[in-house]
Amino acid sequence: MKIDVNGTAHEVTATTLEAALQELGWGEARVATALNGDFVAKSARAQTPLRDGDRLEVLAPMQGG
Repeated sequence: MKIDVNGTAHEVTATTLEAALQELGWGEARVATALNGDFVAKSARAQTPLRDGDRLEVLAPMQGG
């Protein structure tokens, strides 16, 4: 299915948010996620289904000041 990840189209086979993060290389990374504009907690990613056309935002924490 096609999803938009941080503004770029991606083709994924994953059917859940957690599986998509693994497939896209963020499996072990400490990131925040939003699906279609709604925050998704890490504990809910495995139960969050993906659908064709979804918009996923993946944000990594930044250090510094």
